Amino acid sequence: MSKTPADKQATLVEARTRIDSIDQQLQSLISERARWAQQVGRAKGPLKAAVEYYRPEREAQVLRGVIDRNDGPLPNAELVRLFREIMSSCLSQQQPLKIGFLGPEGTFSEQAVRKHFGHAAYGLPLGSIEEVFQEVAAGNADFGVVPVENSGQGMIQMTLDMFLVSKATICGEVELRVHQNLLSLSGELKDVKRVYSHPQSLQQCQAWLRVNLPDAERVPVSSNAEAARMARLAPESAAIAGETAGRVYGLKTIAGPIEDRSDNTTRFLVIGRSIFPPSGNDRTSLLVSVKDKPGALYDVLSPLARHDISMNRIESRPAHTGKWQYAFFIDVSGHVDDAALQAALDEMKPAAADVRVLGSYPVALP
Repeated sequence: MSKTPADKQATLVEARTRIDSIDQQLQSLISERARWAQQVGRAKGPLKAAVEYYRPEREAQVLRGVIDRNDGPLPNAELVRLFREIMSSCLSQQQPLKIGFLGPEGTFSEQAVRKHFGHAAYGLPLGSIEEVFQEVAAGNADFGVVPVENSGQGMIQMTLDMFLVSKATICGEVELRVHQNLLSLSGELKDVKRVYSHPQSLQQCQAWLRVNLPDAERVPVSSNAEAARMARLAPESAAIAGETAGRVYGLKTIAGPIEDRSDNTTRFLVIGRSIFPPSGNDRTSLLVSVKDKPGALYDVLSPLARHDISMNRIESRPAHTGKWQYAFFIDVSGHVDDAALQAALDEMKPAAADVRVLGSYPVALP
């Protein structure tokens, strides 16, 4: 027998009453968690800065627990996002973290900052990837977030090159699903004579541009948010950028998503000044220079296989130490404190010209 309108109304009222009760319980528990976070701060004693309270390995362990306990209906990524914001707010009771990123406001780098550190952290927009490294090294930023790799376009060479000259360490990684949109003041495709965007984004959308805007001038700029800012000042222009940049700069969406690959994802690195303890599911990044002799790279890599360590990635770059000399960026599974990786590194060092641990950090969460 179907319910009458009165029965349905009673059921709706009951559901809303129950939701209100749950909300009160949630608020009470969040407040209790914040008070215990204050107690953790007091237990650590009078530290000098917010960065000294931050423990990325502990956050990773907490968020993995959230995923392990999840039995729906919310997906893992949504629950991780909610708990990340709670932890971000609790940590900011001590002092908000200052996070440098490639600005201006509205870039994908800023989205990566919010995904990893939450909205209670203070974002510090900077003019270049180089500036992010410099501000972290100088202590003006507690951490920095820099793009390192795109699933379709490969490695970000500027980021790799900065590790050749910087003492920054890698403290974390963020994977961000990237949707590109064509944005302009008018929102009309017929008005577009010029397209601004970061060179990587222009590459990610080149097939769409070839079909839909074959005659438009393509102008590379320092970031997608900068492209949106410039498009706001030029009615005949458009920008390729994310929805966030469109909202920040008051642009309308002409089309989107327009990226050529449906799985378009950018990996970002969190850089800091320290290596943190193991979280239980970690990755280690190495910078290796090899000697100029036959089989040099094999001699360097073979200890990884002997100690059953998985190599996730290898990339070469000119070493800046001499003509035709190269450095290798290598990602492996595990933490530098793990006995197997320590043994492998001990065997690698005599075979290499130089081995530097860039960082050990938790594997990216959803």
